[in-house]
Amino acid sequence: MTLKKAFASLLLCGASFLAAGQTVKEHGALRVEGTQLKDKAGNPMMLRGMSFGWHNFWPRFYTPQTVSWLKKDWNVNVVRAAMGVEPNNGYLQKPEWSKERIKTVVEAAIKEDLYVIIDWHSHNINLPEAKAFFQEMAQTYGKHPHVIYEIFNEPDEETWPQVRAYSQELISTIRAIDPDNLILVGTPHWDQDVHLAADDPIKGVSNIMYTLHFYAATHKQELRDRADYALKKGLPIFISESAGMEATGDGPLNETEWQKWIDWAEQRKISWVTWSVSDKDETCSVLLPSAAATGNWKDSDLKPSGLKTRALLRKYNRPNRK
Repeated sequence: MTLKKAFASLLLCGASFLAAGQTVKEHGALRVEGTQLKDKAGNPMMLRGMSFGWHNFWPRFYTPQTVSWLKKDWNVNVVRAAMGVEPNNGYLQKPEWSKERIKTVVEAAIKEDLYVIIDWHSHNINLPEAKAFFQEMAQTYGKHPHVIYEIFNEPDEETWPQVRAYSQELISTIRAIDPDNLILVGTPHWDQDVHLAADDPIKGVSNIMYTLHFYAATHKQELRDRADYALKKGLPIFISESAGMEATGDGPLNETEWQKWIDWAEQRKISWVTWSVSDKDETCSVLLPSAAATGNWKDSDLKPSGLKTRALLRKYNRPNRK
């Protein structure tokens, strides 16, 4: 082997090491400064990854192997464990079983050195239950910098004052145990009305961001303009759920608008997570029923939304990318 070839080989080994070793070990505890998420060194940090589908509908994918495959093959640096609350077999019906599904993903993500969002996947206020759940999650996982708490997925009919009051209760509950891990706060109208939160943000707390969700065939420039308004007012935004089809989760992909959203987020260094790891007969479920619960998916196991999402993650989550 020539000296040049040996040096090139070392560089390739180094790149592989960075790809495998980046994420939590490299970037550490996350913090919010102004509107920007930053890592332990103060560098801007973007999380890009996948949300699991509702745990009560697609529990078969809540496995360590799926988490590992998403890291290895899709190049995610964050996963989102979406714990359904109200529907059949959700948390209200089966709390212990539900927590076990979520804990499986959380513990696998910690092992894989990924960030992980614990998502209270509800459209309604269930304050006592949410407080008990997040108290347990903070006690169990609050020492790990990997963990992010999403305390209210997509409020639908609730007003911002209602969501704000609920969020303050949950933030206090978590902060009594975990003083610093990132908390994601929902916004009204299925995480569309970030402008309302920007006009009346939660004060006196640190390390919180506000969630914005988009489905590119429905939500276009008007919602990006609304988000820019919120950013200009100093509201830190995190896209914890998104995809390229209609807001119903179905219909054709609008790849042009999807790319506009990705470009918008990348320019502003806003994290984005795609919905969802599931095999429902709809556009936004990225898998076909042939996909195994243990990963190792072939292209033939992926829907068009899965192929596109994987391509985006591989493109933007390059090794050692800040």
